[in-house]
Amino acid sequence: MSKRRHSDRAARRRHAPVLAALGDETRLALIVKLSSGAPRSISSLAEGSGMSRQAVTKHLRVLEHAGLVRGLRVGRQRLFEPDPEPLDEVRRYLDGVSRAWDEALARLKSFVESDRR
Repeated sequence: MSKRRHSDRAARRRHAPVLAALGDETRLALIVKLSSGAPRSISSLAEGSGMSRQAVTKHLRVLEHAGLVRGLRVGRQRLFEPDPEPLDEVRRYLDGVSRAWDEALARLKSFVESDRR
């Protein structure tokens, strides 16, 4: 396997858990809530969501496993805050995928247009 293909495969493997975690509407809503200020408790995240604290905890575990949030102990409470680094890494990866698609489409357009002459 070439170095580039191995690198592409490693990048996909590294980013897949982040994209999978964000693919759930509930987890995406939790990320949005967490991104709007100070670290928040499970109770405050559950408030007004129609979800139990247990359901919020389950989703937070998935987000934590993907590296998107981190839990902090403050006394007896556990607070959660977002970690922007995995999102930044995925954004850079998707920017590269987007550039590759743009280049492929430009080559196709050039090929199609040159065939018409």
